[in-house]
Amino acid sequence: QGTMSNAGKSLLGAGLCRIFHEDGYKTAPFKSQNMALNSYITKEGLEMGRAQVMQAEAAGRLPDVRMNPILLKPTGDTTSQVIVKGKVFDTLSASSYFAMKKKLIPTILESYESLAEENDILVLEGAGSPAEINLNENDIVNMGMAKMAKAPVLLVGDIDRGGVFAQLIGTQMLLRDWEKKYLKGMIVNKFRGDQRLLQSGLTMLEERTGVPVVGCVPYLQVDLDEEDSLAELLSTREGSRPGAELEIVVIRLPHLSNFTDFQTFLRFREVNLRYVREPSDLGKPDLIFLPGTKNTMQELEWLRQSGMEEAVLRANHSGSLL
Repeated sequence: QGTMSNAGKSLLGAGLCRIFHEDGYKTAPFKSQNMALNSYITKEGLEMGRAQVMQAEAAGRLPDVRMNPILLKPTGDTTSQVIVKGKVFDTLSASSYFAMKKKLIPTILESYESLAEENDILVLEGAGSPAEINLNENDIVNMGMAKMAKAPVLLVGDIDRGGVFAQLIGTQMLLRDWEKKYLKGMIVNKFRGDQRLLQSGLTMLEERTGVPVVGCVPYLQVDLDEEDSLAELLSTREGSRPGAELEIVVIRLPHLSNFTDFQTFLRFREVNLRYVREPSDLGKPDLIFLPGTKNTMQELEWLRQSGMEEAVLRANHSGSLL
């Protein structure tokens, strides 16, 4: 589990899957509930989160929807399409899903228990933070899942974005007493520099929480599919390689779907890939993409109201390919 989204849970989970696999254990990943616009289609034609696909590969396994029985695909600011065991179940508001999600526990346990019977080790991944105290009541993915599986928990904090000690100590403080019993270790992730300078902080962290720090993981630049709109890929105006020979712009729709379709362009030094939300940032790129979305009509309305439609057409008339 992590102190926040993008703390590195998925990659560390994949690393554990690979280590256990190479040590000779039959291993599989498991995430009871995932939220992502980027999904993967299995050979059976079923839908699941990409993170568990990557973890399955690390474990030497084929992707299986049991590894991610519940997938939420946002269709609006407060609604999501609910995928259960790879198939569309319903489209629900956040409040409706929150009220009914405990009914999905039998499905989650069926997937978990069948995987557990077939494997020596399951590596479970949480979602967001276990300290979202407004959501704890019906939790099925963080400490709620740890309780169902009777699984020890490692808590991951991201030091690269700063405040890792506040992240870890604050999260532990907000856990309920029964939840704290599952917390067996902490990991400082994405560290850059001399680890000796960190040691006094790690010692104090252990003293404050009573939980051992079991690892300090260096920052790694990895080429992995991001799952959601929290990715760094969408957060810069300059793009991937400012000044490159070819500039490609992807219009950053509010409910952009499968933006990893464009990730291949990041591998070319001659290409600068930019995601643009404001018409004033469009410029005169060589190529403009209107990407896929889970809410076509709402996105069309946004394009027109924001002025992006006019900006795109103007750029197209000036020579930008669309």
